[in-house]
Amino acid sequence: MHSAVRHYVIVTAAYWGFTLTDGALRMLVLLHFYKLGYSPIGLAFLFLLYEAAGIVANLVGGWLATRYGITRMLAVGLSTQIVGFLLLSLLQPQWSVALSVAWVVAAQGVCGVAKDLTKTASKSAIKITQLSAQQEQGQLFKWVAWFTGSKNAMKGLGFFAGGLLLQWVGFEGSLWAMAALLALVLIAVLGTLPQLMGKGRASKSARELFAKSPGINALAAARVALFAARDVWFVVSLPVFLYSAGWSFTMVGSFLAAWTIAYGAVQAVAPQWVRRSPDGLSSEVPAARAWSAALALVPALLAVAVFMRSSHLEWVVVVGLAIFGIAFAVNSSVHSYLILAYAGSEKAAEDVGFYYAANALGRFAGTLLSGVLYQWGGLLFALTGSAFMLLACWMITLRLPLQRQPPTELV
Repeated sequence: MHSAVRHYVIVTAAYWGFTLTDGALRMLVLLHFYKLGYSPIGLAFLFLLYEAAGIVANLVGGWLATRYGITRMLAVGLSTQIVGFLLLSLLQPQWSVALSVAWVVAAQGVCGVAKDLTKTASKSAIKITQLSAQQEQGQLFKWVAWFTGSKNAMKGLGFFAGGLLLQWVGFEGSLWAMAALLALVLIAVLGTLPQLMGKGRASKSARELFAKSPGINALAAARVALFAARDVWFVVSLPVFLYSAGWSFTMVGSFLAAWTIAYGAVQAVAPQWVRRSPDGLSSEVPAARAWSAALALVPALLAVAVFMRSSHLEWVVVVGLAIFGIAFAVNSSVHSYLILAYAGSEKAAEDVGFYYAANALGRFAGTLLSGVLYQWGGLLFALTGSAFMLLACWMITLRLPLQRQPPTELV
């Protein structure tokens, strides 16, 4: 096996382990604190620092990965997640609500930094290994799609594991078990990957760091809208809606797990649904536009169904979510490919970090609005918000260039 391909396999496996525990953490915190009586807005605030920390972590992580190597940043991300788990495990039932919320938000912030350091390092590794193996753009799309799809399948398993662990061993025991798993992954990474993989010339100023090509800038803006549109109804609104409709914690966790696994599977096969071009952009960019337009219709139609008070509404929402998942998975897969197609080889980690900072900004906005809109107007408001964000995403994709361009000079 070519060393670059072996490195791709190792990075993917390491990110699987990380994502499994990250998905479990999301479900642990959401269900545990909803059971304690937290409102939808209160639940959203528990995740805000987690998402906000990712904005900075991606920017800084991309720069650090370029300067010190991807392997080191991957190790830092895994280590930081372990610290976040251990901090959360120290939470005590007798603490006041204010102290408990502050502690959880802070620990979630640590985990948010960990997630995006790990993600930026892992995604950057794909670009580096593709270049090292001298693979064509079509192979890059396949590698990105498999990496992203399998990662989300593991996240789905994490949702299921989180609900199961909470029921079997409780909040604290679950966190200790996940920290132990990540410690094993960390040891494997340090023992198998070259320490200086991906090391290059990092930007010497903020001005240089933010001087991105028009393609990367437009794609980052579209990513903000895309992920805000997903999380505005997926993070808080949907689980609370299903639980309020009579679903148990296990049913909610299992359903979200199944959805995320299926979503990951669609991402993995997305290259088969998108016509590839020799230059890697002339067919893929129009595909991004078409799929974002199709995706915008789904929450709009679901909002109409909620407004009309359709019978068996929760099952209408479930079917709608399945359709949404298919279109969203292809959108996300095409975007994840395009960032690497637009990224420069010398500073790939910085370009990827900038893009995933936008991704984190979208998750932050979606998470906040998920609680706020559900509190104000239930699922109807959340779905309407999602539809408008996806309309914005489609409009932004119209600005994606059909060929790579040099970075924009900042004035």
